[in-house]
Amino acid sequence: MTPFIKKKDIQNNWILVNGENAIVGRLAAYISLVLRGKNKAKFAPNMDNGDFVVVTNIEKIKFTGKKFTDKKYYRHTGHPGGIKTTSPNLLIEKKPEQILKLAVKRMMPGGPLAKKTAIKVKNVHRD
Repeated sequence: MTPFIKKKDIQNNWILVNGENAIVGRLAAYISLVLRGKNKAKFAPNMDNGDFVVVTNIEKIKFTGKKFTDKKYYRHTGHPGGIKTTSPNLLIEKKPEQILKLAVKRMMPGGPLAKKTAIKVKNVHRD
């Protein structure tokens, strides 16, 4: 028989992750695993029993190979011909947290539960 987790039994912890010299994809894979709660003994795919994640030193994150200059992020404005592109070296100057948020969002399964758990990623800037 499968043990089901109840809402009162869910305990969300806070996990601090240092992003210095971390590879974007590997860090995003670990964060998405923790956000879903797959690192816990009582994992339920239909419940939000994951932990909160705080990432520090996000501006010192790294890519492998030539992805830092060659990779493109696409978005669309909704108007005809409104596709916009940007690269990680331009994005890290303006919004360094956006690189990791996009990677984590794309590693989560689609649906309302993924949107609810994606807001559990926080970042800390040290100026």
